Amino acid sequence: MRPSRAALTLAAIFTLGACADFSGIGPQGAALAPATLGLQAPAPLALSASDFDSQWWRSFGDKGLDALVTQALQGSPSLQVAAARVARAQALTEVLGAADGLQSSAAVDLSRQRFSSQGMYPPPLAGGIYETANLQLNLGYEWDFFGKNRAALDAAIGQNQAAIAELQQARLLLSTQVTRIYFALLRLQAQKALQQSFLAQREQAQAIGRARRDAGLDSQLEFLSGPITLPEIRQQIEALQEQIAVTRNSLAALCAVAPSALVMPEARIEAVRKAPVQESLPLDLLGRRPDIVAARWRIEAATSDMAQTKAQFYPNISIGGFVGLNSVGWSNITRSGSEQWGAGPALRLPVFDSGRLRAQLRGKAADLDGAIAAYNGLVFEAVREVNEQLISLRSIAQQQREQQTAQVNAQSLLQIAQQRHKAGLLAQSAVINAQNALVAHQRQAIDLQARALDVQAQLLRALGGGYSAPTSVAQATP
Repeated sequence: MRPSRAALTLAAIFTLGACADFSGIGPQGAALAPATLGLQAPAPLALSASDFDSQWWRSFGDKGLDALVTQALQGSPSLQVAAARVARAQALTEVLGAADGLQSSAAVDLSRQRFSSQGMYPPPLAGGIYETANLQLNLGYEWDFFGKNRAALDAAIGQNQAAIAELQQARLLLSTQVTRIYFALLRLQAQKALQQSFLAQREQAQAIGRARRDAGLDSQLEFLSGPITLPEIRQQIEALQEQIAVTRNSLAALCAVAPSALVMPEARIEAVRKAPVQESLPLDLLGRRPDIVAARWRIEAATSDMAQTKAQFYPNISIGGFVGLNSVGWSNITRSGSEQWGAGPALRLPVFDSGRLRAQLRGKAADLDGAIAAYNGLVFEAVREVNEQLISLRSIAQQQREQQTAQVNAQSLLQIAQQRHKAGLLAQSAVINAQNALVAHQRQAIDLQARALDVQAQLLRALGGGYSAPTSVAQATP
């Protein structure tokens, strides 16, 4: 049995198609093996807002902080930009998802034209001017035998999911900034209140010293040579007030309001509770960091993008058809005999393209290598951040224990100095020195408490905003 002409033609086309070869082109990098760092490697998840602890700052139990972060998240222009990227990526996914279905379009053409006397039309059309009408429905369907359309859709899904994760990362970074600046503001306010209390004590002591000088019990030199003078304390209070104003300005900018419109609740740093932090945290939680999730999706998208480019080396098979009405003369469009239709398959296959497809594939392989390298870098950075914050938290806890002991001792020394001064056994300067030492310890206590809260906020950010265990979510589908 002799092969048909059509079969021979197809065989020749596929033989020539072997010239379009993608062998030897592929990514050079490999994603970091999570087991080497004690991490799990969950499959990319279909994301929603519930996949992250979107209100992680509430673990500090401060209503003022909650109000400020909520205000910042609602009005931030940067979040609006990130949300727009998500909407755009979702729209692209929907566009590519429609490529697998039956495509149809309708056309209505009405025109007036002169037909050439030397063309294909016989008299009386030849050389005449007539109206033409065409009413047509076009249909088309492409078989995705080699997965080109599916790969393109998978790449778009990956980009969409990466955009969702990046929006969550932007929310996390903004809420962390607000939280840290809020704690810094509470620290400054506590330091200012401490200095104002110290100023009141020194003013009282100065009044007593003036009375002793006037009574001839102390000299002018002793009266003026205190360890810290009142102008120095007032200067420190003014410096703290400046820092408070600057910090409020930064907080207002993050909340997208004018500084005068920023509502700051009355709060004390001592009232902020510490977030529940374990002594050791399972590092597999890093797999739920929004930026790492986004990086994993970038790898998935780049892999699908490369698969879509490979599929372009294979034939493209489709079928098309049309049905409609066509006539010369607008009034003839509805007459019998004006019907027209047609249908047939189509095959497209790259044969010789001067290396264009191979160059495109090499570019996609480079994109995949870049996505893998970015993911690996983020994992290393995440592990470093978490370990550093845990080290700092343990050190701060030890420092606080030592500081509390030292502060208790300083308080005892002040009480002894005051008692001996009342008994006339100790000069006023010794009491002042004891007060200065106690205030220094109190300032240090405020600083350590603020730093502990700040490090806890950074740890929560480094872990993606919370401690909730990963949930199993199916692979994203359109």
